[in-house]
Amino acid sequence: VIDAAVLDEVTALVEWPVAVTGRFDAGFLRLPEEVLMATLQGHQRYFPVRGAGGKLLAHFITLANLASRDADQVRRGNERVVKPRLADAAFFWDQDLRRPLPEREPALADIVFQRGLGSLRDKSARVATLGTAMAAKLCADVAAVTRSALLSKTDLLTDLVKEFPELQGRMGYYYASAGGETNAVAVAIEEQYLPRHSGDRLAASPAGRCLALADRIDTLAGVFALGKKPSGNKDPFGLRRAALGLVRTLIEGRLDLHLPDLLDAAVAAQPVKVADRGALVRELYEFIVDRMRAYYLDGQAPGFAAGDVSAEMFEAVRLRTPASPLDFHERLDAVRSFLAMAEAPSLAVANKRIANILKSVKETLPDHVDPARFVAPEERQLHETVEALLPLHRTGLASRDYREVLRRLAALRDPVDAFFTAVMVNAEDPALRRNRLALLQRLRQAFLDVADLSCLNAG
Repeated sequence: VIDAAVLDEVTALVEWPVAVTGRFDAGFLRLPEEVLMATLQGHQRYFPVRGAGGKLLAHFITLANLASRDADQVRRGNERVVKPRLADAAFFWDQDLRRPLPEREPALADIVFQRGLGSLRDKSARVATLGTAMAAKLCADVAAVTRSALLSKTDLLTDLVKEFPELQGRMGYYYASAGGETNAVAVAIEEQYLPRHSGDRLAASPAGRCLALADRIDTLAGVFALGKKPSGNKDPFGLRRAALGLVRTLIEGRLDLHLPDLLDAAVAAQPVKVADRGALVRELYEFIVDRMRAYYLDGQAPGFAAGDVSAEMFEAVRLRTPASPLDFHERLDAVRSFLAMAEAPSLAVANKRIANILKSVKETLPDHVDPARFVAPEERQLHETVEALLPLHRTGLASRDYREVLRRLAALRDPVDAFFTAVMVNAEDPALRRNRLALLQRLRQAFLDVADLSCLNAG
């Protein structure tokens, strides 16, 4: 089993690499595979060995820095060194199993999560509340979400996790299973940390998704409430990573959740007095959207390669502030599809022109368009085309078929071009002018229902 990081480190440690095989007592194979791997790779820089069936064997490979005249002595020395390491791990495992996770849960109250945000027990309770609020939407069992949230940090108190911090969550899975917890609870305890890094797998179980999302949202809300948001390249709490993990879980898992509502609930639950909760929620939302920007522009999002999304395309959707990151994703996909149409450049120019015209209007425009005030046939044609399109437009929005919505709007190119060619919007007659502006406002809103196309580059 060749781990790239271990291989790189060993390569730097030796000048004349000579492979030496060794073995250890097969009795240690009763330990979880991750514990054996962490001991052999992390402590000893050895390479574990799997058999034909994929299971670990009681063998390892190490690299000596010379070709010894007595290779057996080198092998015996390495076997002698690894034995106490594995014996310690076995001792920790056996000791940890004697005390089930529920017995450790009260001790979380003695561990500070972050000054001002309470203990790990307080955090677990907040995660349980937030997670259960998502449970119905994510088809998760409420009891499993609550139970796993309250036990989610208990493996941090075990000896093996103290020895191997990178195994947090995974060891929680083993201890929960050994302690008789349901599989849903055990899996959720592990999946709360997913994804751990870029490209890592995501939480797959319903309860695990609830915990993964709730834990990150609670951390973001709490640290922002303390006024300790990241600045520059400093991010001691890993909030950027937490936000990206949140985004990935929602978008790649196709989970349609109202993010501002979740952020608001998380901020309200913090033991911190917040002067303006609404402003903090908006700040959190923008912080998360900023992580989404790099996610799309760098081609990390599913279905998008690097370069598929421009800054202008992203901004066109961001200005509509979609409440759900999944909804954001679907709108962006529709904008990309729209830009591939021949009508896109002309309509982008028209949207920009309409936006500039309406921006300069100081008066309140009527909510409806009066066909009796039409003078030019082009304005009547545009109005009739828009009105004929609106029923299907609303149906498409309701089903979030944004691609189809923009495809239908693309059919407005010819009447829009004809309108601007033949009609003077700012007519001298106030009633005529207001009616034409109301028509443009209605057209503008139809496009804004998906994205602000005036942001797009007309080219």
